[in-house]
Amino acid sequence: MLEENRRPFMIGVVALAVVLIVIGGVVLFRGGGSKTTLSVTSIPNDLTLTLDGHQIPANGEVKIKEGQHTLVGSRRGFQSYTETFTSGSDPLTYKMYLYANSAEGREWTKNNPEQERELEAEAGRKYDQIQQRLKEKYPILGQLPYIGPGFQATYTQSKSDPKNPEAISIVIETWTPEAKTKALQWIKGYGWDPNTLDIIWKADK
Repeated sequence: MLEENRRPFMIGVVALAVVLIVIGGVVLFRGGGSKTTLSVTSIPNDLTLTLDGHQIPANGEVKIKEGQHTLVGSRRGFQSYTETFTSGSDPLTYKMYLYANSAEGREWTKNNPEQERELEAEAGRKYDQIQQRLKEKYPILGQLPYIGPGFQATYTQSKSDPKNPEAISIVIETWTPEAKTKALQWIKGYGWDPNTLDIIWKADK
């Protein structure tokens, strides 16, 4: 009789142990993994900011796991912006700055001049950074604009990749029949491969 009572008891103990192991595993996986700190500064300071679909403070710090994440900033009157980044073990700092795209947004910037000045300064910093990366990626930019025998070379936003702010097209306008050959010789003379450049040819008739 004692043995019969012991069997249900042992089964219950084993079942409880399994449940605890499963729960412990779930907690471990949810809380596991290295974490780092993400510090965010936002303009406008009252925008809605989400990290991987979950709203976080627009200004402040949050703990994030290592790996890929997506930040989305939005506010009425401003252009929304999405940034995907990969975090490691080092702390990260990010500025989520939105630009006004309506009368409401422009009114906000007018009433918040300090944040508007910071927004303009950040836009200038980003422009300089993009220009520096473009020069490193496209050494030909150091020679543009250029006027050669029967042609002129400039550059514009990429026609093949228009949504990429760090991609360009080289525009070569020719005036004489042999100008295209001269332009290609000019490009090759600097050691650049024309096949690696997105060239737009324009013939001035």
